[in-house]
Amino acid sequence: MSLTPAEVRRKRRAHRIWSGVKTGVLYLLMCLVALVTLGPFLYLTLTSLHTGKAVFQMPPPIFPLTLKNYEAVFTLLPVGRYLWNTIRIVAMGVGLNVAVCALAAYPLAKLRFRGRDLIFYAIVSTMLLPNAAGTIVNFLTLKKLHLTNTLLGVVLPSAANVFNIFLMRQAYLTVPRELDEAARIDGANEWWIFWRVNLPLVKPALATVVIFDFMAFWNSFLWPVIVLRDPDLYPLATGLRYLQGQFSYNFAYIAAGTVVSILPMILVFLILQKQFIQGVVGALKG
Repeated sequence: MSLTPAEVRRKRRAHRIWSGVKTGVLYLLMCLVALVTLGPFLYLTLTSLHTGKAVFQMPPPIFPLTLKNYEAVFTLLPVGRYLWNTIRIVAMGVGLNVAVCALAAYPLAKLRFRGRDLIFYAIVSTMLLPNAAGTIVNFLTLKKLHLTNTLLGVVLPSAANVFNIFLMRQAYLTVPRELDEAARIDGANEWWIFWRVNLPLVKPALATVVIFDFMAFWNSFLWPVIVLRDPDLYPLATGLRYLQGQFSYNFAYIAAGTVVSILPMILVFLILQKQFIQGVVGALKG
């Protein structure tokens, strides 16, 4: 039985209304999830912008806002020095990780040699070991190399991350071998194929490595305490522990210092989020 034009219009209108309702409910749920996820950070940020009794109100008031807590943190602690130390640690750590992991993963994915899979499985199996298992060995090694109490000593034990090698290998596997063979036919050597063919095609994976390493080195706390004896060399995460110890009664100061340490990570993720998602998806497909 065919429908009349009026009935067809009513059905289309009902379908549009129902689709709009479902979309609205979906967006509402997404906003609620985002609010729950961002809730602790928003509370921390508002707390850092208040003083006095407003810090302990729930929910904290939005106005009036002040930057006195941030001024106090930068006055009471050498935050600028801690930030500079952290930037140097992050730059060395991320640079070494990207270089070492990109180079180590390439032959495991692209070159054919005896024992390649065995080497790869042996490397991946080390992920089962807890990070604390190598603390003593790493410290004794750095002591023999006279690298304790140096920023290089903070970075060197983490210069090659097993997960990053795995991630980069999976990314290289997504690059068609036909491109490598075409470059070899044109007379390119293996280094040129790595640098000019494969590496540009795995930029999302590189961005993922940068984000993971940036977060790891930026938040590094325990290992710098073990390696560094001079407080002037402490990174920001370690230096802020002094703030928590000295001013545990002033939660607003602690909140301001925590926000200072979190903001750079948020900015880096926002800049590289598109490449990060592509890198993770590419690794899962590989």
